[in-house]
Amino acid sequence: MTLSTYLLYLGAVALLVLSPGPTMLMCMTCSLQHGPRKALAAAAGSVTAVLGTMLLSALGLGALLAASETAFWVLKALGAAYLIWLGVKTFRSTGSVFDQLPASGINAPASTSARKLFAQGLVVGGSNPKAILFFTAFFPQFLDPAAAWAPQFAVLASTFVAFEFTVLGLCAAGVARLAPALRHGNRMRWFNRVSGGLFALMGSLLLATRRAA
Repeated sequence: MTLSTYLLYLGAVALLVLSPGPTMLMCMTCSLQHGPRKALAAAAGSVTAVLGTMLLSALGLGALLAASETAFWVLKALGAAYLIWLGVKTFRSTGSVFDQLPASGINAPASTSARKLFAQGLVVGGSNPKAILFFTAFFPQFLDPAAAWAPQFAVLASTFVAFEFTVLGLCAAGVARLAPALRHGNRMRWFNRVSGGLFALMGSLLLATRRAA
């Protein structure tokens, strides 16, 4: 892999990761509801799902989804159902961990475990079957068939994972700064309602997607 190819790949990754989507929304919502440190667990789950998606695509699952309408529909329906369920749950949430913070800003313990948030990130990050189709078509463009496959794949995968985790971590830390403003009145409740509505919308849009011919 040449330097110019890698820089082109890095630019494509930046465009993909910086595009708003369910994973970014999930991390920001988790940051406000459970604190930025707990949001990192959700980000780690999402990144793990992305890595798993890459590996599954390399093993041929992407080709299966591209060829099978049934397999694509089942995975799409499961992912959409989870996003809609998460939207309803977020919509009905009435507060956040920041409601329990004293004036000094010292973090109060959150009730939701990091393991549970990791699992949530894992499901959200891997809920879109089009991601598998994307990686199936995306990686081959940057792999040199004349060179060893494994080292190239390792570089591309680690670059994507590192970039996405950094962006999600920055989103979680940045949105936590909004906490003081959201603690007043019903602002946090309205944030939860807007976020829940967006999750449900993304789930509905996922249901409407069709497998590429």
